[in-house]
Amino acid sequence: MQPFIRLDAKAAPLDIDNLDTDQIIPKQFLKTVEREGLGKGLFYDLRFDEAGAPKPDFVLNDPRYAGAGVLIAGDNFGCGSSREHAPWALLDYGVRCVVAPSFADIFYNNCFQNGLLPVALPADQVRALMGEAKGGNHVFSVDLESQTVTAPSGAAFRFEIDPGRKEKLLKGLDAIGETLQAAPAIDTFEHRKALSQPWLEPAA
Repeated sequence: MQPFIRLDAKAAPLDIDNLDTDQIIPKQFLKTVEREGLGKGLFYDLRFDEAGAPKPDFVLNDPRYAGAGVLIAGDNFGCGSSREHAPWALLDYGVRCVVAPSFADIFYNNCFQNGLLPVALPADQVRALMGEAKGGNHVFSVDLESQTVTAPSGAAFRFEIDPGRKEKLLKGLDAIGETLQAAPAIDTFEHRKALSQPWLEPAA
């Protein structure tokens, strides 16, 4: 998993409350367990019409927001069914941080397991960031070490994050990577157990 330390990127304003996981990545894109390629399905029904043509009024189809790495979103982002494909699709599209007043719990937890930073800020601060993002091609800075989001105007807002989750994101550790950090201790335990309880070892 790629470490998250600091992100300097354009931010796209997605001013929609209660954006659920089926809107983030519709069910027809859930047939794969591969993470690559899911970006094409991100917000598919919002981005494209029935003929598959881009909808010109959707923010991610606006050339000013091409390559946006941050989403400034509405309240209760990621609600609905549990699907890990939602953070996968965001990451594959190039989004590494979502800022919103609140997130659905399961989506919020899935983000940390995949290297996507969900930042919860008070609604008035999100609204201020949204206003600056609507200005177009401007760079926002998300600094995990200092726990701040800085807008193009220089306005900075501090966010809270669990220290353990912060440490894992800074180091790029998912659940497997975190476990592997304890590999030497696990090997020592297994060796001692084999010596003290050899009857538990599988037959050669």
